[in-house]
Amino acid sequence: MKELGVSIYPAETNIEDDYRYIDAACKYGFTRIFTNLISVENNQQMLECFKKVCLYARKNNMKVIADINPEVLQTLGVYPDDIEFFYNLGLFGIRFDTGSNGFDESLMTYNPYNLKIEINMSSGIKYLENIMEFRPNTDNLLGCHNFYPLRYTGLSREHFLKCSEAFKSHGIPAAAFVTSSSAKFGPWPDNDGLCTLEEHRNLPIETQTKDLFNTGLIDTVIIGNCYASEDELKTLSSLDKDILSLNVELEDGISEIEKKIVLDEPHFNRGDISEYLIRSTLSRVKYKDNFFKLFNPKQDIKRGDILIPSSSYKRYAGELQIALKDMENSGRINVVGRIIPEEVFLIDLIHPWQKFKFKLK
Repeated sequence: MKELGVSIYPAETNIEDDYRYIDAACKYGFTRIFTNLISVENNQQMLECFKKVCLYARKNNMKVIADINPEVLQTLGVYPDDIEFFYNLGLFGIRFDTGSNGFDESLMTYNPYNLKIEINMSSGIKYLENIMEFRPNTDNLLGCHNFYPLRYTGLSREHFLKCSEAFKSHGIPAAAFVTSSSAKFGPWPDNDGLCTLEEHRNLPIETQTKDLFNTGLIDTVIIGNCYASEDELKTLSSLDKDILSLNVELEDGISEIEKKIVLDEPHFNRGDISEYLIRSTLSRVKYKDNFFKLFNPKQDIKRGDILIPSSSYKRYAGELQIALKDMENSGRINVVGRIIPEEVFLIDLIHPWQKFKFKLK
């Protein structure tokens, strides 16, 4: 099951604002919270505040996972064979930002409270394989990528996919971070945004989230900085987490049938893929008796344009296409719309036979 999460940093906020944010996140169907124990240290007053926030989240059926490292365990006097302390804080799990020896993480997955042990996915696959050698209880094992507050330090897509695929191969649920453009802070003083993938840093939060879910490798998307706006929470809550939905603009003069084809009909990328076009062909069968008037045969087709051949084509009229490259129009194809610029890159990530849909921006 795919889910959405937010982040809360009690060391940087006041408890009333945290409660309001939890309430807003609950309202829009968010179920996970990421937080940070590394910056709290063994400050009793801060731990009490932290506990109140976690218990409030638990009361609202939200699952809180706190970032720790081996030094936090030492500071708090917690040992791998007894992690009741974290359960009493109201946590759903703990995340190792930097790892221990593999055996400790494995041992913790057998805790009697079924606390989840989440491990850092961004550091490569050797850490995961080391833990797997110690035969953990995988029902209590999760993965979560890092976020990167400093510009240009986020993960490359290649490394992200390599690490994520390793976790997927073991059936371990995985999470990653997106950044809010309206949020102002995270757990550390530096904050150029808190995303996992560097290429996401300046993209709309909706586009970042679509991309992560579309990989098929990420189960939970978490907003890394806070506080995200209510509009952002609402936008993410309405996303289809299972089918890629591309935001589009339509041309003036588009017919009602063509508009229906774009926005209402199911779409898929044919298996016999082209380097020039994504082709979704069901509509040409369903509407084979419709006359498709030639109304916008732009000479220069641009990458990201949405196309429907006119009835001057006998076999292909009514087929929906997306241009993967700039190309010359035959003079018989209507440009009926375009994918918004921020999301054009997503068309390169649509696989053969993958389903997708469009949403009017």
